[in-house]
Amino acid sequence: MLTSIRPHRDDVTLAVSGLFGGLVLWLLGLHTQGGVLFPAPWAALVPLTVLASMELLRRTAPRTALAVATLALIADQLTRGNLATVLMYTDVMYAAVLYGTPAAARRIPVATLLITVAATIGFLVWFRRPEALLIGIVTGLVLFTPAIAGAGVRNHRAAAEAARLAAAQTARLAEMDRVQAVVAERARMARELHDMVANRLSAVAIHSTAALSIDEPDTSRSALKVIRENSVEGLAEMRRLIGLLREGGEDSAPVAAPTLDALDALVEQANTNGAPSGLVCALRDSRAPGAGALPTPVELAAYRIVQESLTNALKHAAPGPVTVRLDLADEVLTVEVTSVFGSRPGPTAPGSGAGLVGMRERVALLGGTFGAGAEADGDGRKIWRVRAQLPVTERTMRG
Repeated sequence: MLTSIRPHRDDVTLAVSGLFGGLVLWLLGLHTQGGVLFPAPWAALVPLTVLASMELLRRTAPRTALAVATLALIADQLTRGNLATVLMYTDVMYAAVLYGTPAAARRIPVATLLITVAATIGFLVWFRRPEALLIGIVTGLVLFTPAIAGAGVRNHRAAAEAARLAAAQTARLAEMDRVQAVVAERARMARELHDMVANRLSAVAIHSTAALSIDEPDTSRSALKVIRENSVEGLAEMRRLIGLLREGGEDSAPVAAPTLDALDALVEQANTNGAPSGLVCALRDSRAPGAGALPTPVELAAYRIVQESLTNALKHAAPGPVTVRLDLADEVLTVEVTSVFGSRPGPTAPGSGAGLVGMRERVALLGGTFGAGAEADGDGRKIWRVRAQLPVTERTMRG
């Protein structure tokens, strides 16, 4: 694909200004030298015009512009000379380093330095007079100074671009971290909301259905009592969740995370909620007495797993025992909840599968293992078993 070589408008301005300034100096008879090979006044206009035209290519074709401009500068030394020609050459030299290839940007300053040193030494040897140093200084001003200036500006631009890219990369990484933190927090709050409220609402749904379908005053009164208890407890849970969302605002008190010590009350509440459905809940804690508290993330995860498992049993389990077992061995806490698998008479509550997803996520965050499914027990009955193994040491927990 062909690219446009149309001159930049700034380059056109430089070319026109240089040509106009050179013509003014020529008309005024201001030349840079005398006693040259081509003394005719018009001869100095040729290098001037060539340099002005090369100014148009300083940005789009810097290598070509420098090569032609160098020949024009040499030709200018054979005429009466024009200061504008020399000044435009320094700009072409500067642009060749600034807009040229990286290789040219490295080589041109070195080459001009060598030429300046060689010219200074050569004229000293030739003239054998201190004034020859002036020729070396002028050569350095025309060649080396614009080249090193172009290299400095180019390096500054490259450093600025690198800093801009680094800042953009940092901003992108910060945004990714922010998005990941938001997603993780939303997932955590979704688990908390589901585990804290689903148990209460499931009990309300089942008992309200029973109250509507069974036209017996005692049954309705008992169901309404359970509905009220779960509604009050659910409201309290929601208030605690709002406290978490406020993140310690002025009006919010610290929210204590549930622990394994509260499992007795949780199982008792499940017994009350599941009694009309024929569920009998029991807790079997085989941990050693006085074992002490476990890390807070482990206790919270274990509590929520038991809570969600009891909620699922209330929704789906057939009449029979619902057993919660806890065991601590080899720095691993095992949580197991079993219930009778099968259909049951009476009202049920729908399930979405979000509870199993939440339990699996909790266990994964702690680096443990999780399993849930139907299987046969030793008596030939089909049971639903939820089993989670949670490491309790800091070195094995992912946090």
